[in-house]
Amino acid sequence: MRSIRTRIALLTVCAIVLAMTAATLIGVAAIRKIGSTSSDQILRLLCETGQKNLDSYFDSVEQSVETVSAFAEADLEGLTMEQFPAHVDRIRDVFEKMARQTHGVLTYYYRIDPAFSATEKGFWYVDLDGEGFVEHEATDITLYDTADTSRLVWFTVPKFTGRAIWLPPYVTDNLDVLVISYNVPITWDGAFVGVVGIEIDYSTMAEQVDHIELYDSGYAFINDAEGNIIYHPFIDVADIAGGNGPTVPEGLLSESASIRYTFDGVEKQAVWLPLENGMRLNVTVPISEINGNWKSLIREILVASLVLLAVASFAAAKFAGNITKPLRELTEVAEEVDRGNYDVALDYNGDDDVGILARTVNKLVANLKVYIGELNSLAYADALTSVRNKGAFDIHVRQLQADLDESGGGLDFAVGVFDCDDLKAVNDQNGHDKGDIYLKTTSKLICQVFKHSPVFRIGGDEFAMILQNDDFRNREALIQSFREQSAAICASADSQWEQVRVALGVAVYDPERDTSVNDVVRRADQLMYENKRSRKEGH
Repeated sequence: MRSIRTRIALLTVCAIVLAMTAATLIGVAAIRKIGSTSSDQILRLLCETGQKNLDSYFDSVEQSVETVSAFAEADLEGLTMEQFPAHVDRIRDVFEKMARQTHGVLTYYYRIDPAFSATEKGFWYVDLDGEGFVEHEATDITLYDTADTSRLVWFTVPKFTGRAIWLPPYVTDNLDVLVISYNVPITWDGAFVGVVGIEIDYSTMAEQVDHIELYDSGYAFINDAEGNIIYHPFIDVADIAGGNGPTVPEGLLSESASIRYTFDGVEKQAVWLPLENGMRLNVTVPISEINGNWKSLIREILVASLVLLAVASFAAAKFAGNITKPLRELTEVAEEVDRGNYDVALDYNGDDDVGILARTVNKLVANLKVYIGELNSLAYADALTSVRNKGAFDIHVRQLQADLDESGGGLDFAVGVFDCDDLKAVNDQNGHDKGDIYLKTTSKLICQVFKHSPVFRIGGDEFAMILQNDDFRNREALIQSFREQSAAICASADSQWEQVRVALGVAVYDPERDTSVNDVVRRADQLMYENKRSRKEGH
């Protein structure tokens, strides 16, 4: 017959086994789900960052060429054919300045249609060694059938389409170098004069793509709309200009933004986004690496669980009488972890095996809390401004609603909504990098003034905050301070993007008119638009 001590020890060990097994299984399931969701968000974030960098670079090339084209067409107004050579020289001077200010330019040119002028060819400048641009002998266009758009694509395609165009990779004439180019047709009184364009060294684009790295073997590559690979860090695409290059694996042309596919027998996950020049940027990583992080954590949890069970069994066998209370506490902690509450700890700190078990569990829960916190920070942080994103805002609103329901409507809070004025104009006129500065400056000021309140970026140019406690009680002073500081920044700023011009609406929860937190959010949004409209009308 077993003693009471033995029975208690056996029962205690069984309880620990069951509790830790349940907690571990639920933790495994939760970690797997969070790991999968987080990996998709990381891929998308990297793809968005790469898209912005590439589009920003392509935009700089477009702006340079379009600046020259605008100057050229303006300069042609009122010109005679006798003055045309002087016009070409003026464009030469302007184009040289623009090309030197644009990164990665291999060649730039202003080529005149032989049908427009039989004597003036235009010019073509080349920088093959990075030592500076030198004039290269211009291709004799009269030797080609310009109606054949498969030849001299940089000239014939814009001529017959009549619009600015990015061309896919081709080998440039005479230089035998793979390039991509942006070309704009020049017209004069409805007549086609020629083409201004810039050819970018293919390797410059490749450097931009190679900077996108993730996990151990993830990478990025570019393809065109037809599925031809334009650049790939591990595939030779040398024949792309001849139409014989490799194509993307089956499934990657799907309209879905997140795709799973198999390449060379390896299952992968990819995210893609369109580029402004019509290409697609893909970021891909093996599924095994995505799963590797959460599987590693699960292994650590399982090992730690086994260690805990071994320690608990030994302690139960030796100290059955003293172990009952700590084991109950351990079960309670496991149940809290099971429910997703990681702000728990065992109070027992005895200098024995039970104390070791308690400290090990506390360390495990703390490590798990840190890991999940890191995952949440990746999932719910805005990449540009570092404040919380729309997903975090929705979660905060739901939690605030739960608190409001629990208090029976007796909760003091307010919601503020900010909207940045003229962000599109800043982006269009100065570039998206200046728009990013505008958003960061605005976000920084909001966080400085309302430093005790959570701030969220809920849209491209919209921010929100939730005021409680001291910030709620001092809201009028804080709002006034925000307006004064934003006015001071605007007064001292040298550039439009360094200013802080924001429409603001703040709504205070009123139990007589608001049935939910979302009602307060909607009222704050309406007040913001009223403020924006009033400011535009000059009131």
